[in-house]
Amino acid sequence: MGQGKKATAVIGGGTMGADIVLVLARAGCATYLVEPDAKRRGEVEGYLRVGLAEMERPRQYARIALHPTLAALPWGDIEVVIEAIPEKLELKRAVFADLERLSRPDAFLTSNSSSFPISDIGVGLSTRERMFGLHFFMPAHLVPLVEVVCSSASDPARADALMAFMLAVGKVPVKVRKDLPGFLANRLQHALAREAFALIDAGVASPDDVDAAVRFGFGFRFLAAGPILQKEHAGLDVHHLAATTIYPSLATNTEPARVLREHVATGRLGMKTGRGFYEWTPEALTAERARYNALLRAGLKVLESELPPVDPD
Repeated sequence: MGQGKKATAVIGGGTMGADIVLVLARAGCATYLVEPDAKRRGEVEGYLRVGLAEMERPRQYARIALHPTLAALPWGDIEVVIEAIPEKLELKRAVFADLERLSRPDAFLTSNSSSFPISDIGVGLSTRERMFGLHFFMPAHLVPLVEVVCSSASDPARADALMAFMLAVGKVPVKVRKDLPGFLANRLQHALAREAFALIDAGVASPDDVDAAVRFGFGFRFLAAGPILQKEHAGLDVHHLAATTIYPSLATNTEPARVLREHVATGRLGMKTGRGFYEWTPEALTAERARYNALLRAGLKVLESELPPVDPD
């Protein structure tokens, strides 16, 4: 499988699944979405129409077909399958067993799971060489990155082909050669979060100041260069000297920070409960989501010359 338009299937019509459909349909792929719940299918239909209009690809909605069951799909045509169902391992294993049985032998079977390695999901199945993690980031249609995660059974040539396909649909793929917990990006993100919450625990900084330090300090530079390239700009000797001083005092806790545990225990989960470190009234929630998505779209414009082109025709 190289570049070009592929027939694809997305299993699960939740937030991630719907946004992955937007990615594929925008690029001109015939895209079949499986969502068993009739009410959710109706909601997703409207969401996809609006999403493609916002992406200036309204005609691409004709590329999408919604189905209630796996059995309804034209499996002889489908070349790439992306599972995006709830994070329950046994449920995912059952779906992959069905996918192995239903799909054509050369189809890619992938999971968007952020929790379970593809080696755990595909355990006991006979065609694990074609199974990969394919981990998108919320919101999947706005965040360019996607991780192609290999297990020890994954075929390296197939991994390269999947990378090429992701480039063809406008994503920036990275290959994760070992399916460690958290893969690549989430491991980096959690390393930062561990230190951030530890600093709040220790009374060094407030949540607002932690957020500002990342957004308007070193995080601002990440739009132009990742952490390795940025140190090339600054000088590896400078980084080495700073690391020698700072590393001994960095957080090394092996469980979540006290302040994080307390928030979870008391139901202060963030936007989903109306309160986390910040307060979320319905009005504040609507405004924040609009602000957040607008800035992501602006970031895409800034990076436009460095992103893979998408030709939907």
